Amino acid sequence: MAKISPHLYGILITAAGVLILSPDGLLVRLIETDSATLLFWRGLLFSLGIFGFYFLRHGFGIRDTVRAMGRRGLLAAVLFCLSTIFFVLAVTHTSVANALVIISTAPLFAALFSWLILKESILPSTWIAIAICTGGISLIFMGSIGGGSRYGDLSAIVCAFMIAGQITTVRHARSIDMVPSLGFAGLLTAILALPFASPLAVTSSDVTYLVLLGLVVLPLAFGLITVGPRYISAPEVSLLMLLESIFGSFWVWLVLDEMPRPETLGGGAVVITTLIIHTGIAYRRRQRGVAAS
Repeated sequence: MAKISPHLYGILITAAGVLILSPDGLLVRLIETDSATLLFWRGLLFSLGIFGFYFLRHGFGIRDTVRAMGRRGLLAAVLFCLSTIFFVLAVTHTSVANALVIISTAPLFAALFSWLILKESILPSTWIAIAICTGGISLIFMGSIGGGSRYGDLSAIVCAFMIAGQITTVRHARSIDMVPSLGFAGLLTAILALPFASPLAVTSSDVTYLVLLGLVVLPLAFGLITVGPRYISAPEVSLLMLLESIFGSFWVWLVLDEMPRPETLGGGAVVITTLIIHTGIAYRRRQRGVAAS
């Protein structure tokens, strides 16, 4: 049996992680409890999943990994916690398609933050992509006028900004294993949600969905997605992450019959096409740089 290349391995595990993550929006919609209770259990179970995996792998050596993250680990945890809160608010107050398309722009915002904070230069193609995606998001917002979902769309934008901030923080500490910060993010989410939650007021079906989401989908998906960049480039990871927008919307349409608005389809087509082209340009530029060196 032929051995697969490291590059193909990276593509396969990253794609698997994204596909496993894609029912996230659907599961949030299927859970009938209030948002605070959902956030409490989602955060707590996600934290248990992350720390449980690290404890099985490293034992009490996880303490050294946690200490190595320092303040940047705490900042990454806070930003991921906020992205989780606003993701749930987005998915419960607007269509899943709207939320996922808007959130898919996070890599572009991360480039903007890297320019502002890390003083990394932004190529003209990235500025153009940011401008075009802003237009696509505006089209999605136009479809929400009068429909009562602008709050959800705004939450999706805040979520994208928080994810971008978390990505920038992790990039700043690229030599450090920052995955345990996800566990702290889950724990912080649970703590913030607890005063407003009713942890015992969940149905048996809610328990099933929460366990599936918190202990299986999220830890496994983010675990695989975190391993991917060791084998493939950041542009390739960003391109594969777009699968969540497509498949996440598909699962909701298939199960809940939630059809995206025409404005969402048009704006989403603009955003996703722009991100695909931008990612392709970035990948080709990187390959030329590797060949030249």
